[in-house]
Amino acid sequence: MGYKLTSFEQLDSWKYSQELSVYIYKITKGFPKEEQFGITNQLRRSSSSISANIAEGFGRSTNKDKTHFYTIAYGSLLETKSFLYLSNKLEYLPVDILTELIEQIVILQKIINASKKALS
Repeated sequence: MGYKLTSFEQLDSWKYSQELSVYIYKITKGFPKEEQFGITNQLRRSSSSISANIAEGFGRSTNKDKTHFYTIAYGSLLETKSFLYLSNKLEYLPVDILTELIEQIVILQKIINASKKALS
């Protein structure tokens, strides 16, 4: 007998994306002040968009709608990944933190892809 999910808070993808976003908020506190409306804002917005779209997708009634929002979440995840690489190149983010974050993102990519595949 399968386990039925009743809320988005039960989704691993939502939990992991929330953790990722919180970590990004913490590390961007140390970014230069002149980046507050630049890369800091972009990283925070893209990372928080991941879990928001997963939650919104969970609430949709059709698999097509769910997949659409999970696809948007995946795009936000890749946007976050790109900004993290840029942050490293600009020397705002040390390579060890970048590596840790990329490992988390790769896991999340796999989870979101598996969710989308299960819906198709």
